[in-house]
Amino acid sequence: MRRAGTSFLSSGRLLRIELRRNAMLWLLPVAVVLFWYNGYRNIMALPPMWNLRAMALQNRLLLDLIIPVTGAAAWMGSREGRRDITDLLAATARPRWSRQLATWAATTAWAEAGCLGCIAVIYVMTARQAPWGGPLWWPAAVSAAGVPALTAIGFAAGAWFPGRFVTPLVTVVAFFGLAFGTQAASGDHSYWQISPLTAGAVGIGAAPGVATFYPYLPDLSIAQVMFTAGVTAAVLGALGLSAAGNGRRLRWLAAVMTVAGLGTAGTSVALSGTGRLDPHGMIIIPALHDAASGQPVRFAPRCSRTVIPVCAHPAYLAFLPAVTAAMGAELTELAGLPGAPARISQVPVVYQLGPDRGVSVGAGEQGASSFALPDMLPGLFGTTSADFAGQLAQNLGVQLVSDVILGGSGGAAKPSPAQLAVIGGSVRFPASVEDRDLGPLFGRLLPSPGSPASLAARRFAELTPAAKHDWLAHHLAALRAGRISLAQLP
Repeated sequence: MRRAGTSFLSSGRLLRIELRRNAMLWLLPVAVVLFWYNGYRNIMALPPMWNLRAMALQNRLLLDLIIPVTGAAAWMGSREGRRDITDLLAATARPRWSRQLATWAATTAWAEAGCLGCIAVIYVMTARQAPWGGPLWWPAAVSAAGVPALTAIGFAAGAWFPGRFVTPLVTVVAFFGLAFGTQAASGDHSYWQISPLTAGAVGIGAAPGVATFYPYLPDLSIAQVMFTAGVTAAVLGALGLSAAGNGRRLRWLAAVMTVAGLGTAGTSVALSGTGRLDPHGMIIIPALHDAASGQPVRFAPRCSRTVIPVCAHPAYLAFLPAVTAAMGAELTELAGLPGAPARISQVPVVYQLGPDRGVSVGAGEQGASSFALPDMLPGLFGTTSADFAGQLAQNLGVQLVSDVILGGSGGAAKPSPAQLAVIGGSVRFPASVEDRDLGPLFGRLLPSPGSPASLAARRFAELTPAAKHDWLAHHLAALRAGRISLAQLP
């Protein structure tokens, strides 16, 4: 018992020494600066939504830590070989593998401290800004679990091939291997999505429609944590098998770690290949999926104080003023008309995988009383407020006006020229919307450019929203029945 206690205290003292002398301690400022430059600024520029910030963090953080973390681990792993003290240390009572594990643990501890510090900063800032929801812990767990894998790979490379050129070489290989590994993934049955940089489905990533109306599914994250843990165990076990001076028991332990690690990593890769895209933009892995986690999230919608209230998910509260501003005239024009909704509620978008393995984003059951906000929100991927207003006009505006004017037929029957003119004159399109953007709607819900209906639409658009409302209140039934000609439009 005393021997075990003495060994534990000795290991603790060795770890404290390695913590003070570790190269990762001096590279922490470099890691922080890299994350601030490449990660923090881009993440904080996103709208204040937990799903966007957390998933973008998983995609950015580990990539920013690769160079300092892997480089420091490789440098520490090659220390004995570079200094030619391997034979000298072999005469000590402590096996080489235990010394290596202490050095690796100290490197990992400092790297993990930097990783958790970056996560804490992003999550604290988001908690102060996000109008709804709470932290998503699985993306953070994947990033944290990836750090020991990076240090294990770098440390083992340095220990096996000691030399001054090994550190930059393994750093470059790890960086490009992890960064470009995500480019090979396609669709939802790809084994490459096991990469810890992949946050959610390939082709979607951090999207506003993911993990808002429905919870964040941890299936892929669990597989990714299994993969990084397996890689860590396998590499450290292989390091113990290759290290000289280890006893029989340590070699057996190293062999078990190697086999268990390889089995865990291989199983996680196989599981990731069985994933499929669900309608809410997340990856479902049948063997890891909990059906209860697919239930809708309960929330109290936030509504505008317009003549027709527009109600949105509380996570989108910051964008509700933009929606009401873009739709204010249409709401005033249609309020109280037969078939006009008493309120308009936001519905979730639907994600589908196409034949070309690309992901399409569309609205669910959308009509006059429901709408789906575009995934391209202001501040996301360079989308401006004008672009967002244009998307609202093309989607929500045309849908709302056409449902009221056509009586909910939604274009099942070909609209009359007068109906096309009224729809075209009722929807306000920002200057950023060009004719080529509206091409699919011409002749179906909007008048074609240069046609008589288009000229009548311009005339109708010059009326005030109140004047349009009064005219529609008296002529909507005849307009729906097709008894109004272009000449009869005001």
